[in-house]
Amino acid sequence: MSFSVLRTADSWWVQVPGGARPIDTDATTTAGLLADRRTIEVAAGGDGPLTDPAILSLISPVTTPCRVIAQMTNYVSHVRDSGMDPDKVPLTFFRKSSGSISGPYDDVIRPEHVTLLDYEVEIGLVFGETVEVGTCVGEADLSRIIAALVVTDDISARDVQLPKTQFYEAKSYPTFTPTGPALVVLEDGDLDRFTDLRLTLRVNGEIRQDAGVDDMIYPPLHALQALSRFQRVDPGDLLLTGTPGGTALVAPPKPVEVIGSLLPPHIKWKSFFRRQSSNPRYLQDGDIIEASIATEDAHLDLGIQRTTVRYAQ
Repeated sequence: MSFSVLRTADSWWVQVPGGARPIDTDATTTAGLLADRRTIEVAAGGDGPLTDPAILSLISPVTTPCRVIAQMTNYVSHVRDSGMDPDKVPLTFFRKSSGSISGPYDDVIRPEHVTLLDYEVEIGLVFGETVEVGTCVGEADLSRIIAALVVTDDISARDVQLPKTQFYEAKSYPTFTPTGPALVVLEDGDLDRFTDLRLTLRVNGEIRQDAGVDDMIYPPLHALQALSRFQRVDPGDLLLTGTPGGTALVAPPKPVEVIGSLLPPHIKWKSFFRRQSSNPRYLQDGDIIEASIATEDAHLDLGIQRTTVRYAQ
């Protein structure tokens, strides 16, 4: 059975029936805690006093600095929303700044110059060992390499992302990767249930995204095999594995897309953003985002992340 680990400013905790128990570790980083795994097991099996997790001020269980890597358009439903063919979409990655990582209940801050703020619930894979460039990754290696799972929200400034045709800036502003609440540390056999996970995201109680991992195109094995060709990863690094359909941004109808392709870029983007500005699904000041990932039987339960959108003044 997996262990649900929580983090506060000065402690690590493991959730057990009835509450949370502090972990007796000197680890100050996620990598250090994963290397000190025995202390998690001892705390989970202990008999010390319990604390109500609801009174804990939780912060991201993934510590920074770390590498934050993300897969693009990795769910069939999201690929179709993006106007592409799921049978032809390549396996691709982009990077995010780890300065974008924030806590599971922190506010999401929209910068003053951003107008189209979007959401993307994603399963985060937390690495437990170093994978050097050129490593041959097989199915049997996954349980060593992937140490934990975590809820992430890949917040995106679409009006920055699209005209610049790159993702790094648009997805790297502070608070643009809410992470947690729980670092779900895996045991042998837990990854067998990965395909049973379901991702759900609500805005003000309305379901916006709701899909199972069976909608995923490139699963973790394929992703790690491709990533290891060019990117080293270390313990505590984070890989976001893509989002299902249902984001605010969707591709325009084909006739509109064809007409737009004939226009000069500055006119095309001005027209596109004028249409997008009337889309009520983009995040507004005060919106509450709830993101959850779990199997139906809660064998794996990554918890519920709740964040509030705030516009920078």
